[in-house]
Amino acid sequence: MNLAKSARIAALEWFPAQRLGERTVDPKLRPWLIAQGLLTERLRSACGDRFEMRLRDQFTGLLDMDHKLFLRAHDRAGLFREAQMFCGGRVWVFAQTVMPDSTLDAHPWLAELGDSALDETLSALSGVERSSYEYAWLPAGAALAARALEDAGAGAAGLWARRSRFCLRAAPLMVQEIFLPAIGAG
Repeated sequence: MNLAKSARIAALEWFPAQRLGERTVDPKLRPWLIAQGLLTERLRSACGDRFEMRLRDQFTGLLDMDHKLFLRAHDRAGLFREAQMFCGGRVWVFAQTVMPDSTLDAHPWLAELGDSALDETLSALSGVERSSYEYAWLPAGAALAARALEDAGAGAAGLWARRSRFCLRAAPLMVQEIFLPAIGAG
């Protein structure tokens, strides 16, 4: 991949919910993208006993400028936690949480979540605020889309994603949810 193409892929355009109506989104996917509340709860409801959540990976890494701007954090590094949500053995959602080092210093238990759903864990706590969603179309070659597609058993030209920032007693973390082609399929 040449440097110019790499730079274009890295510069994703995240936009606010008000602009989602300007984009072409599969009508079956739109309700999943715009739904408020806990995504894990909605998936459990849709899938019943066929729902499964798995921790895919957890690693430390450097925060890029987009992470820092969105998180409003100055940390150089943080913990990246990736989870997959399955329905009937098919990946419906890939989620990546980015937790700056300062957030982990304040809340070290975040590194020990394992297969627990972050949204359900945070909803049980006081002092948690969540931003509005931002949305993006991720080309299949974008790093986040490529990670999401690795175990999905499906190809796609790209994937829709949404992200939001949580503040846990003023400590920020970012959740990015990527919706895979199988979502909503029986």
